[in-house]
Amino acid sequence: MSKATGRSIKFVVIFIHKWRVVMATTQQAVVGFSWDTAVDLSRKENRTRLSPAAIKGLLRIARHWKLRDDDTRALLGGISSGSFYALKNRSAKILDEDRLTRISLLIGIYKALNILYGENLADAWIGLPNTNPMFGGDSPLNYVKKGGIPAFLRVRQLLDARRSGR
Repeated sequence: MSKATGRSIKFVVIFIHKWRVVMATTQQAVVGFSWDTAVDLSRKENRTRLSPAAIKGLLRIARHWKLRDDDTRALLGGISSGSFYALKNRSAKILDEDRLTRISLLIGIYKALNILYGENLADAWIGLPNTNPMFGGDSPLNYVKKGGIPAFLRVRQLLDARRSGR
């Protein structure tokens, strides 16, 4: 091995080591959170911590997308009017795992749309008829309302694939 090759290897090893130290420090910046594992939504303290932000995010997305209350309730899995209005008035404090998962997927869809398109199209896209075979000419909103979490996941995957150029 030549001296130049040895120096190159040493540089790469040092660079990788320093990168790992920086990443480990970055990961530790949020106390109690590990980048390697998903949040355990079965734990009440996690749901209690995440619910207020999830509710706030859901209501903002519903406002941006100009969703009717019936549509928003359907996206949450068909909750009752009373439960939904309690949620809107912030008197419902802790969401269950299913609703937190649905809201998390909605937030991902919202983010992907705003990366892919301008604000007007990003906000309208969910309610527009779509020619993608997955939607069968229906709107993505109706698709996820009918299909539940598996449909949310497919829409999220579709948008993430578009973001990566596939």
